Parts: sequence; structure tokens; C-alpha cells
Amino acid sequence: MPFKDKLYRLAKRLLVSSEEAEDATQEILMKLWTNNKAMAKYKNVEAFAMTMTKNFCLDRLKSKQSSNLKLVHSNYEDGSSSLQKQVEARDSVNWVERIMEELPEQQKIVLQLRDVEEYDYDEIAELLEMKPTAVRVTLSRARKAVREKLLEKHRYGIG
Repeated sequence: MPFKDKLYRLAKRLLVSSEEAEDATQEILMKLWTNNKAMAKYKNVEAFAMTMTKNFCLDRLKSKQSSNLKLVHSNYEDGSSSLQKQVEARDSVNWVERIMEELPEQQKIVLQLRDVEEYDYDEIAELLEMKPTAVRVTLSRARKAVREKLLEKHRYGIG
């Protein structure tokens, strides 16, 4: 499936470990495969699969009563930069990960779908059963929270 990696990244964002994300992705793909004839009625199977993944992961988190969500978006790399800049960039990514762990669940998901997976507002609204305006507001609040925490960290040094 062309969107398997997106399912995995969303599961990885919501679940703590790579193994759990792989299990969740496999489970969703099996459900899709088992019900492939029923999938024909959906216009956007990818959106349906993303919704299934989100719900599956949230159910799994609730069942474990875990609030330890993790951002894993560390593919930033600039080959022309010095070692110092690479270390600083890696440190910044780690800080963003830590800050995002503290965001409310809805903000984490919207930020993941928009800024990492690059979904448009209407797709996110459909996936999360929200109005596009609510998606924009949630995204704005999430970005503002991350920005403020990063500025605070840089202003005061190590937090």
C-alpha cells in the first residue's frame, strides 16, 4: 500500500515504541486486507486508514492508561553544516520532541498530520471529524505553544 509509511509514522507519533507502532500498522493493514471488498465504498481509503490508525492507537493508549506520547521527526540533516551546527540542530529537534510530548493530544495529532505528513486542512478535518476552522485554530495553538517553549528554553538556557 502506498500509504503504509504514513500509517506507521502516525502510529509512531502516538505510541511510545517502534515495535508498538509496527504492530499497530500491521494490525490496520490486516483489517484493511480482510475487509478489502468493503473498502470499495470509500472514496478515500487512505483517509479511512489514517482514521483507523488514529483510533486504534488512541484505544491502545487508553487501555494501557499511558500518557507517554512521543514525537519522532528527526530527519533534519544538512550535509554542508559544521559538526557544531549539526549538534545544535539535533538538540533543537530533541527539544521540539520533548515540548510536543507535553501538548494536548489533539494538538499533537494535528501538528503531526499537517507539518510532518503534509495533509491539507480539509483532509485533517475529515480524518479527525473536525471543522477546517477548528483544525486551523488547533494547529495555531500547537505551533504557538512549541514556539513559546523553545523561546523560553533559548532565553533561559537548559530547562
